[in-house]
Amino acid sequence: MTAAPGPGGPSHPVPSPPADRPESLADLLGGRRGAVDATAPPVAFALGWLATGHSLVGGVAAAVVAGTAVAAWRLRRGDRPRSVLIGLLAVCVAALIALRTGRATDFFLVQVLSNVASALAWAVSIVVRWPLLGVLVGVALRQRGRWRRDPALLRAYGRGSWVWAATYALRVAVFVPLYLGGQVVALVVARVALTWPLVASALAVSWLVIRRSLPAGHPGLRHPVTVPGPEPEPEPEPATEPGTGPGAGTKRERPPRGERPLR
Repeated sequence: MTAAPGPGGPSHPVPSPPADRPESLADLLGGRRGAVDATAPPVAFALGWLATGHSLVGGVAAAVVAGTAVAAWRLRRGDRPRSVLIGLLAVCVAALIALRTGRATDFFLVQVLSNVASALAWAVSIVVRWPLLGVLVGVALRQRGRWRRDPALLRAYGRGSWVWAATYALRVAVFVPLYLGGQVVALVVARVALTWPLVASALAVSWLVIRRSLPAGHPGLRHPVTVPGPEPEPEPEPATEPGTGPGAGTKRERPPRGERPLR
């Protein structure tokens, strides 16, 4: 059993796959339930907004009710309370922003900004050689930083992380024009289409990239091949000053009487 990471870390156990099937990123990270849960409040917002004649109050009320129901279901499912509260808080913040500005499209402003930040975070993580895909899998497998000491695994996670950076960039490219154009229904449709289907595609493609990036004979994600660091050089012996080295304190023998000392 491994733990699938949520926003606050591993949130629920994920059963290991059968022995005759290779383990995939979907097995390690899950993702389907979280992606489906994330689409419920926006869909409820659009339905409530349309049903009440484009009333923000109706849309916001429907979204908060849906978010609360999802939070209760996640708690019953065994998710971490912190990650559940973060999800519900995001819905409430989006609702407050829409009520404050009076524009229905502003309900999606948090989502747009979070995707911009996520795209930048994934790209930066690759550049600084801490690819977020490796971080997430390392947390799920409780490896801490051991995976970074495997050059092949570090390179594979970096390449796989570009897939996820591209998914967030794609969302930004789709969401921003719809947001600026005030297309509420189109934003909801795009949100649904670019959530679970895109997450499933990213899981499959990034897993394929990782597998093809690892050399033949590599034991896999669960067994990083750590490269030991260079052995420390032996410390040089301290130089001894005259009269301080070994034997400096011993008494010098005198030659017998009648014999001249050798020079």
